[in-house]
Amino acid sequence: MALEDYRADVLRCSRCSYCKWIPFDHVKSWRFAKGCPSIDYNKFQSYSAAGRLVTGLSLMDGRCDVTDRVIDVAFKCQLCGSCDVACKVCRYDMEPLLALHELRFKLVEEGHTLPQNTPVMEGFRKEHNMLMKPKGQGGKWADGLKVKDLSKEKAEVAFHAGCRSSYDRDLAQVPSVSASILQKAGVDFGILGKAETCCGGRAFHMGYRADFTSAAKHTVKTWTNAGVKTVVTPCADCFHTFRRLYPEVGSQVEVLHMVEFVDRLVKQGKIKLSRPVTMKITYHDPCHLGRQGEPYVPWKGKERKIFGQAVVYDPPRPRYNGAKGVYEPPRNVLKAIPGLELVEMERIKEASWCCGAGGGVREAYPEFSSWTAGERIEEAMSTGAEAIVSACPWCERNFMDAVNAIGGTMKVFDVMDLVQQAI
Repeated sequence: MALEDYRADVLRCSRCSYCKWIPFDHVKSWRFAKGCPSIDYNKFQSYSAAGRLVTGLSLMDGRCDVTDRVIDVAFKCQLCGSCDVACKVCRYDMEPLLALHELRFKLVEEGHTLPQNTPVMEGFRKEHNMLMKPKGQGGKWADGLKVKDLSKEKAEVAFHAGCRSSYDRDLAQVPSVSASILQKAGVDFGILGKAETCCGGRAFHMGYRADFTSAAKHTVKTWTNAGVKTVVTPCADCFHTFRRLYPEVGSQVEVLHMVEFVDRLVKQGKIKLSRPVTMKITYHDPCHLGRQGEPYVPWKGKERKIFGQAVVYDPPRPRYNGAKGVYEPPRNVLKAIPGLELVEMERIKEASWCCGAGGGVREAYPEFSSWTAGERIEEAMSTGAEAIVSACPWCERNFMDAVNAIGGTMKVFDVMDLVQQAI
């Protein structure tokens, strides 16, 4: 696909501004009614989905040049998908999120990149991770665990830790705990450990499509050689990449987030959460696990119009509107832990507010990223919870940094941290 392929979507945008808010039936207060961090932070129309579509149209028609402001508009966005969900509440003929991706692809392919992203991508190509760390350091979380090495052995289940957890010392317990849980449940699985490479998802969202495709093909080949049929990961970014993006490059494996796997194990009685964890917590839905965590549905068809006006698709096109994201499994697991009190924020599930780390924003616009996380922490504090819990290490890292920046007392946990305490 190319940006030009979304010309019809761009022209259909009525500039209604619905993309700036969470779906109106989810609004509980004015304070937490906004959905798009970019427009709320930048306070200018171009930084909304509608504004970016106009920018894309101007570029396609040659009515503007690629300036520093155009680049800023295109990349100062987490691509969290809130605009896409809100738009699809009332529209059936637009794919704003896909169009925004194509805008970035076009700019990167034409050499218009953010200088802040250059060292990150150089590190990705050389060290195969997004944290610019030496690639041999990524498997230390597995030290001491007797786990199959998929580069030498075969297993039907592969556990993929992901860059953030593998290279961030503050989060290394997440994959370690997850692997231990799988072992206790008797799951036959393997890891790549120090040979694990980045899924490529963040490169994709930063606009580097070719780099993503190369990484994806490498990983799919590795899985195939190891006989992998199911992939489990504790990272929402990796989960989305494997479930939604990898099928386009030939992947046919089942993809589960760790919270889905644990929810399944609890229901099967293979692990028991019996130790009380006395705490009042609130749960944050990661964008890539929630509204962008819907299963991939292949589609090849054509668009046609009834009476030259009403758009229909033949065959019917999959409608990714966030409704089938992974929402209940993490909540089921948390509710199964005795002593734990779960209270919800106002913006949850498909209407969740982004943590601020996605789309390359954490790397390129740290102040904006921190502000976005701070907004979510404030919302979490409004519930009276003493901790915010999530299922994505990128969210958790951003929240930790935001709490430290404001000097707050809010604790940050991964769902697996609490599962470990309860086993």
